[in-house]
Amino acid sequence: MNPKLIIVGAGGRMGRKITALALESKKFDIIGTIEDKNCPEIGKDLEHAGVKISSEFPAGANIVIDFSLPAAFDGTLNYCLANNCSLVMGTTGLSPEQIKKIDDAAKKIPVIQATNMSVGMNLLFETVGHLAKKLGDEYDIEIVEAHHRFKKDSPSGSAMTLAEKIAAATNKKFPDCLDIGRKGKEALRKKGTIGMQAIRLGDTVGEHSVMFGTLGETVTISHSAHSRDTFAAGAIRAAQWLIDKQPARYSMADVLGLK
Repeated sequence: MNPKLIIVGAGGRMGRKITALALESKKFDIIGTIEDKNCPEIGKDLEHAGVKISSEFPAGANIVIDFSLPAAFDGTLNYCLANNCSLVMGTTGLSPEQIKKIDDAAKKIPVIQATNMSVGMNLLFETVGHLAKKLGDEYDIEIVEAHHRFKKDSPSGSAMTLAEKIAAATNKKFPDCLDIGRKGKEALRKKGTIGMQAIRLGDTVGEHSVMFGTLGETVTISHSAHSRDTFAAGAIRAAQWLIDKQPARYSMADVLGLK
């Protein structure tokens, strides 16, 4: 019998992709597609999932995939805890308090929370810290990310994850080491910082570059997402992997066997 799935944020770009791929996989029974009560998509079956978008969680789910907004976080997490339900959380822009709630919830339910669920991006997450450590302190570090004009959080969650991985590998204090959107007449680079710049442009899906530069050379490592399918496919893969796991906080590196 297929696991019963609820998709939160089902009326958004990512939610619609996830719903479509979950249907295509034929490995889930979608029992709920959730949106805010004021969403204009309420009452519609956008991807012909067999259930109409609602603001109410149905009973009986085994797993929830959430790609919505931080405002929906508590409702999703409380449902999963009350129903002993596995959770794949892809919402970005979560506060430190919300991240702490995920840590606490993972003592009771299986959880994957990730800022990016593509295979390539998670390989980048696992690589940048090692590269920064090998290059050493003489290399300046800059992270540039680009997304579509509708993206709300900045810098992106993935850019923040890249910076966090680099900071951990190079003994920098995160997030104090960040220099986000530097500006002004006296905006010289500060040694030991990680610079970050955010671009919002048209319908750009997602681009991240990490540049390591010193006098004489620059090393750049980057990732470009060509469509949202790569993130949606990662979320579906994560849900399939998580469904029979014990309560703990897992990562996409666990799902993809990168550890």
